[in-house]
Amino acid sequence: MARKSSQTIVTIAKGEDPAEVTKRTLSLIQPLFNVATDESVLIKPNCVRPSKPSTGITTDARVVEPIIEYLKDRGIHNITIAEGGNPGTDRAFKLTGLSDLSKRQDVELVNLNKDEWKVVQIPNGVALREVRIAKTVLDCDCIINVPKLKIHHMAQVTLSMKNLMGVIVGDRGEVMHSRLNDKIVDLASLFKPRLNVIDGIVGAEVNEVLGRPVVMNTVVSGVDMVATDAVGSAIMGVDPLLVQHIQKAANRGLGVGDLKNIVIRGDSIESVQKSFRR
Repeated sequence: MARKSSQTIVTIAKGEDPAEVTKRTLSLIQPLFNVATDESVLIKPNCVRPSKPSTGITTDARVVEPIIEYLKDRGIHNITIAEGGNPGTDRAFKLTGLSDLSKRQDVELVNLNKDEWKVVQIPNGVALREVRIAKTVLDCDCIINVPKLKIHHMAQVTLSMKNLMGVIVGDRGEVMHSRLNDKIVDLASLFKPRLNVIDGIVGAEVNEVLGRPVVMNTVVSGVDMVATDAVGSAIMGVDPLLVQHIQKAANRGLGVGDLKNIVIRGDSIESVQKSFRR
């Protein structure tokens, strides 16, 4: 499939209050993001290990809560927060504040490691032909993807596309870590999150689970998963044209991977950018 060349919009906001920063990116992207009141929404954070968001490793509940409030303000109440990916997911829910948030906002919280699953075939998969996907994910109408702003020791960056690994039931490392970049794109071809919100309040450099925290106070939103990741990469000082899975996804028509074809609303990349160590 030919590379997508049309422009797309990604929003950036920076500030001291995570909730207000998230609300600002949502207000900027709102004309492009639509959910019907009768749709079920699944919010997919990154809880890759039991670590607090201040480490830069896991998604901050202070970014997730304004998303839930945004949905409820528009009459959408069938909302689930769901994540898998490590044996300590339940503890990660507590450390990130997502357990308390789910009770406060009266939304379901699902550990996908314990979920039922279905084998899903991947049409035109390059390295991944089939995969076990959690039933909760398959049954929802709309995915809102809320990854963390992080460097990855194998894939260079871990953002929206890489965050989808958490919907796999089973040993994700065994499934994904050979030919990782191709498999990230294969998996991404199965899903089209309606919205992607990168939590860059505190990012992580060097490594995705053992890295050093980098205070950014930034949130990025976009409906195009590839474009959102391209902007997130650039914010960390990583040229998205050199990130294999971003460019492979763009070449397969999954989104826009060239910053020249991305319109930035809100703060500029340059005004929030820091050079993350890899």
